[in-house]
Amino acid sequence: MSFLTQLPYEWQIGWRYTRAGRAGRRNGFISFISFVSVIGIALGVAALIIVLSVMNGFQKEVRDRMLSAIPHVELLSPGGDALPDWQALAQQAKQQPEVQAAAPFIAVQSLLARGEDMRGVMVRGVEPADEGGVTDLAAQLKRDGVLDRLQPGEWKIVLGSELARSLGVREGDPVTLIAPGGQVTPAGVAPRLKQFTVAGVFTVGHYEYDSALALVNLDDAARLYRVGGPTGVQLRLKDVQDARRVGADLSVRLGNQVLVRDWTRTNAAWYDAVQIEKRMMAIILTLIVAVAAFNLVSTLVMTVTDKRADIAILRTLGASPRSIMGIFVVQGAAAGVIGTLAGVSLGLLVAFNIDVIVPAIEHLLGVHFLPGSVYLISRMPSDPQAGDIVPIACISLALAFLATLYPSWRASRVNPAEALRYE
Repeated sequence: MSFLTQLPYEWQIGWRYTRAGRAGRRNGFISFISFVSVIGIALGVAALIIVLSVMNGFQKEVRDRMLSAIPHVELLSPGGDALPDWQALAQQAKQQPEVQAAAPFIAVQSLLARGEDMRGVMVRGVEPADEGGVTDLAAQLKRDGVLDRLQPGEWKIVLGSELARSLGVREGDPVTLIAPGGQVTPAGVAPRLKQFTVAGVFTVGHYEYDSALALVNLDDAARLYRVGGPTGVQLRLKDVQDARRVGADLSVRLGNQVLVRDWTRTNAAWYDAVQIEKRMMAIILTLIVAVAAFNLVSTLVMTVTDKRADIAILRTLGASPRSIMGIFVVQGAAAGVIGTLAGVSLGLLVAFNIDVIVPAIEHLLGVHFLPGSVYLISRMPSDPQAGDIVPIACISLALAFLATLYPSWRASRVNPAEALRYE
C-alpha cells in the first residue's frame, strides 16, 4: 500500500475503481462484467499461446524427420553435370562459420523394378565415409553398419521402408534400377538397366522419403548415370533456421558457377503452407483476444455512468479532463495487464506440460487423439517460442489499451454541474 500512495492520484483512483464494487449491490454487476473481461483476455491469450506452441511442435517434429534424410543446403552444378572440383567447393563452403560438414552426392530420378512392380525413386549416390556427418539418417545407418555395405563395384542399394514394402523386397533381394535416358543400339534406344542387391532398409518417419528414397554408392551412381563425378555438395549447418541466410551468402560468394538451394526451397510447398497456416491461425485467435479486450469498453462505459458524481466532485476539486481520462485508462489497462499476465502464465503452464496433460485427458475420456496406426506422430508435441509469446502479450496489452480510450474520453467530457444536479 505504501507503494501505491507514492503514485499519482490518477493511478490510485483507477486501481481503486478496478478493485471496488464487489460488495455493493449497486455496482456489483459492473464488477462481474469486468471480471468476465479479464477472464476472457486470459483465456484468449492462453489459447493463442497453446495453439501456436502445438503448431510449432508439429512443425519441428516434421521438419526434424524431414531434415534427417536431406541436407540443410545443397550446392549443385547449374547444368546437372559433374562439378569440376567438388573438394575445393566443399572447402570454400566450410569457411562459412555456420557450416559443420560437407559431402559429395549424385541425385537422379529413376525407376526401381522388382518383377512386374515398378516405382519412381530418387536415387542418391553418396560417399559412405563423408555422408554420416551431413544427415542424421546416414549417421544412424553408419552406426548400424548398413552404410558401410555400399562399397564401390558391389552394386548394393539401401531402400526406404515404404518403398521396400511396396516392392515386396527385403535385405539380400535383387532389384533392377532403370536409369533415365538410354543407350543407342542397332535395334534402337534401349534403357540402361542395372541389377542391385538390397543392403538394408531405413525408416525416417516421413512418408515422402520412406517411399521414394534410395541410397547407393557414389562411384556406382557415377558409372550408372554416366557422369564424371559428384553433381553436388551437401552441407550441414549448426542451425537449420539459418539455412536461407547461409544459402544467400554462399550464392553471392560462389557466383553463378554454382546453384545454391536450401531445404526451405527444396520443400517450398510444405514450408510456405506451414507458415501461412500459422499466420492465419494467429489472426483468427487474435480476434478472440480482441473480443475479450473490447468487452472492457462496455465495462468502462458502465463504470463512467456509475461514477458520474465522483467525476464531477473531482472536477470541482480541480482535476483536469486529462486526469479524469487517465483514471479510467488506468482502470482498463490494469484489467488488460492482469488478464494478459494470467493468460501468459496459463498458456505457458499448459504448453510446457502438454505431454502430461493430453495423456491424462485421453485416459479420462478413453480416447486416443493421435493413434500411431494412423498418424506418424503419436504424441502431442509442443514448442513454445519467445518469438510468438512476446508479440501475443504486446498485442493483448495494445488491444486492452485501445479499448479504454473511448470510455475514458467520455468520462473526461462529463459536465460537473449537470452530473451533480440530481445528487
